[in-house]
Formats: sequence, structure tokens, C-alpha cells
Amino acid sequence: CRDDHHKALMKTADLDPRHNYVLGFHPHGVLVVGAFANFCTNTTGFTQLFPGITSYLLMLPLWFRAPFFRDYIMCAGLIPSDKESASYLLSRQGGGNAVVIAVGGAREALDAHPGTYNVILAEKKGFIKLAMEHGAHLVPVFSFGENEVYDQFENPRGTWLRWIQDHLQSIMGISLPLFHARGVFQYSFGLMPYRKPINTIVGRPIRVEKIEKPTAEELDVLHQLYMDELNNLFEEHKGNYGVDKDTHLNFV
Repeated sequence: CRDDHHKALMKTADLDPRHNYVLGFHPHGVLVVGAFANFCTNTTGFTQLFPGITSYLLMLPLWFRAPFFRDYIMCAGLIPSDKESASYLLSRQGGGNAVVIAVGGAREALDAHPGTYNVILAEKKGFIKLAMEHGAHLVPVFSFGENEVYDQFENPRGTWLRWIQDHLQSIMGISLPLFHARGVFQYSFGLMPYRKPINTIVGRPIRVEKIEKPTAEELDVLHQLYMDELNNLFEEHKGNYGVDKDTHLNFV
């Protein structure tokens, strides 16, 4: 996934730099490769596609406790995935800030197997509430190929491996998918991602009115609209990336 022709970022609409945005990134994949490449580097031309917008990818606070690694990820524009950090950016006057959230998180990483399109979103409403509290427009993002760049050992629910992984995730907040792909000089086994394309599509922004204390009903309405827009984005573009017409997103 290191060659330029192996990853691409595409937009379906402009993002007005006078507004702030919450971008929901789906699916998480094993290592969120597409989100890092597209929103933490300018490899795929984010600043040219969206002039005046600065993107910040949220990452679990745990990683910011590691010396040296913390400095590396902060230089790349990552911020801790706590509410204070995201709120600080979204409350900035003048707009031009885009907070990118891999909504499915650590749990979704455990379901990141090639050929699967499971999206953990049905009960995920925290990012919707965050957008409403700040009047930040919501933007669905789908990354075709995100689940294809690594193989993961089979871990269906009910197996001892999945039980251990779920247990560790509930304690530590991070998941530990057992993944493999290729080596540096051979293609049979290693931790380098497979040379497969990742195509990330940024959807149309959903206008969000600022409501500092949204009701449960207001939250549900916007959450459903977001799910519908993400589903439409997937259906509209899946044929371009080798996804079968009978394959649909599975909201978990």
C-alpha cells in the first residue's frame, strides 16, 4: 500500500472552510491504514482536494503515553480520542477544522477480514452528539479495500481467541487482532500490508444545526440520517471497486 497508485482519496462534494466538520471513517480495518495515509499525510492530496481544511485523526489516549511514539504521532496530526481534544478543535471560530473518527474503533478491528463489510455503527452515537453540540457538519467516509490489506487469524465469536481479544479490549481499551500479510522481500508472510489498493471516498456533508443539549429523539434522527448517507455512499461507489452488486453494508 506504499505506492501512490495503491491508495487514492476522492471527494463527492466540496467542504466549505468556513465550517468545522466531523468525518466518520469506515471501516476501521486492522490498522486504519487509509485514515492515516489520507488524513495524516498529504500523500493523496487532501489539502488540494479540500483547500482551507486541516484534518486531525483521533487515536486512543493510551498511545499518547508512550515516549517518542507520542511525538511521532502528534507530528502527524493525531490527537487523543477524548471529548476535550475534539471539542477544542470543533469550538474554534472561523472553521476549517476536520476531526476524523474511526467510529467502529478497536472492536471493529477484530472483524476486519478480507471480503467483509461489517460496520459497527448501530449504537454509536457519541460522535453524532459531538457534532450537534458544536454545530459541526457530519461527513461519512468509506474506505474501499481497508479490510483487504491484512489477513487476520479466524476469530469468530464463541472461540477462545475471540474471548481473549474481547476481554483484553474491555480491560485495556485497545484490541489485539492477530494479523499477517507479506514481508519486505517476500510475499508469503510478514507484517507489511499487501500491495492492494485502498480507495477512500469522502461523502457529501450533512448540515448540522448547533444544539448544545440535544434530546434523544434529535440524536436518533441525525444518527439515522448519517447511516442512510453512509449506506448511499457505499452503494453508489461499490461497483467501481469490485464489490458485488448483491453485497451490502452490515450495520452492527
